[in-house]
Amino acid sequence: MSAATMRALVLESHGGLENLKLVKDRAIPTATAGFVVIRVKASSFNYHDIFTVRGMPGINVPLPIIIGLDMAGEIFAIGEGVEGWRKGDRVLVNPLNKQKGLLGEMMDGGMAEYCRVAADQLIRMPAGVSFEEAAALPAAYGTAHRMIVTHDTVKAGDRVLVLGASGGVGTCCVLLAKLAGAEVIACAGGESKMQRLRELGADHVIDYKKVNFSKWAVEKYGKPQRRSYEGGVDVVVNFTGGDTWVPSLRCLKRGGRVLVCGATAGFDPKEDLRYIWTFELRIVGSNSFYDEDLIGLLRLVAEKKLKPVIDKVLPLEQAADGLRLIEQREVLGKVVVTP
Repeated sequence: MSAATMRALVLESHGGLENLKLVKDRAIPTATAGFVVIRVKASSFNYHDIFTVRGMPGINVPLPIIIGLDMAGEIFAIGEGVEGWRKGDRVLVNPLNKQKGLLGEMMDGGMAEYCRVAADQLIRMPAGVSFEEAAALPAAYGTAHRMIVTHDTVKAGDRVLVLGASGGVGTCCVLLAKLAGAEVIACAGGESKMQRLRELGADHVIDYKKVNFSKWAVEKYGKPQRRSYEGGVDVVVNFTGGDTWVPSLRCLKRGGRVLVCGATAGFDPKEDLRYIWTFELRIVGSNSFYDEDLIGLLRLVAEKKLKPVIDKVLPLEQAADGLRLIEQREVLGKVVVTP
């Protein structure tokens, strides 16, 4: 490999993961005005990368493209007009470019040895935070932080039921809810994931493949139909949608909250408005994450109050295999790649 080229995981066309190719002669990007080039030390996958590979209606991805939203690394080159940064600075990158959109979707992302990003996407990394930990944060942990911390939706003593608790967003919700002093019910599929969630601090774990989580919560905490402020759970974290939506409403106590940041099982579920008005429920939406969320997460990691859950750390040569494990839901937490 010459000094002018790099290795990268490139999506050549939409479809299955077989359309991802590891190339060894991709040109290293240049630091144009207002931009810097990052020497990528760690990058992590999200389920969003699966959607990018498959193709999403209404989103025209400029193919071929290097995938990967989340990354951390060192500044390698600095473009004209960029101030306040030096070569070698350790940085986390906010994946959202304000002009073009998401890295790994509308412009080349982090699954490569180098990546060009706008200077206003940079966040300085505190001492004591590893590149792997930082790269695990943006999309998944940033979204969870916004749902729970920024929107101030969970308090000490709350009963918080987390659907999809084994993924990146879910594991962070478990950790942040416990940090807030809540009683956490984590829902996942399979005994191995359930055991890991117990180790993370979940007070109760439910195998959603075998147990109806809504009925379990009603039986455990009393019937919400009593119209009391006691029966049911205080918070349901639901970014699955689909057929989990109405059961989520059923198991909330009066005044309870549903936290929503996505709809992996369907965005147009059956609705039952009676639960919302009868029990004065609140639906709290969270759209993505902002610098304040990433800075708050970095602070928690630096202070050893939060440790990102990383299932695997892989070399770039095995990156596509890591994304396949995410697609098949065979991981707990994040898959990180170290180019």
